[in-house]
Amino acid sequence: MITIIDYGLGNIQAFVNVYKRLHIPVQVARCAEELAGAQKLILPGVGAFDHAMERLEASGMRATLDRLVRQDKVPVLGICVGMQMLADSSDEGRLPGLGWVPGRVVSFRSNPGLEAIALPHMGWNDVQAVNGNPLLKGFEDEARFYFLHSFYFECTHAEHASARSSYGLNFSCAVASDNVYGVQFHPEKSHHFGVGLLKNFAEL
Repeated sequence: MITIIDYGLGNIQAFVNVYKRLHIPVQVARCAEELAGAQKLILPGVGAFDHAMERLEASGMRATLDRLVRQDKVPVLGICVGMQMLADSSDEGRLPGLGWVPGRVVSFRSNPGLEAIALPHMGWNDVQAVNGNPLLKGFEDEARFYFLHSFYFECTHAEHASARSSYGLNFSCAVASDNVYGVQFHPEKSHHFGVGLLKNFAEL
C-alpha cells in the first residue's frame, strides 16, 4: 500500500491516478491516524520551503512521520519541495527541515558565476543515476524528467546523492539514505520515465 501524505501542497491526485493505472493499492493520509499501517510513504510538495514545513507541522502528522521513518524504517519518497524538506535546512527559509538526509538546500545563484542564471530551472532535463539508484532501474542509461525549481539539495555525504543533472553546474537531483529517498523533479509530469520511477518505488 502506497500512502500519499496530503498536507495541502502538491498534486495528490496525479500520484493517485498513476498508482491506480498500475493497479497498485494507494491511499491518501490527511491526519496522523490515517498513517497507521503505512508500508510506503510519498511526501510531495510545491512552493516555498518554510511554508511547506509549516503546513506539515500544522497537519499534525510530523511526529508520526518521524517515528515511521526513523524508527520503523518505512520507505519514504520526497518529491520536489518534498525532497528539499528531507534536508537539515534550506537557504530559502529559516525553519529547520526534517533532517532525514544530512544536507542543506541552496540556490543555484549562490554559486560563483551563476548569480544571473535564469530561474526557475524549468523543463525537461537528462538525469544520470549514481551510487546504484534503485528508483532508476530499467532506464539508467536514458532518463529524462521534468523540473521546476530554483534550489537544489547539497548532500553532506556524497554517497547520499543518487542521481545528478546539470543546470549551470552538476547538481544532485535525487538523494537516498537507508529507507529515505528524494527526487527534485516531478515524476507525475514525466510520462513513462516518471511512471517507471513510481513503480520502482512501490516495488522496493
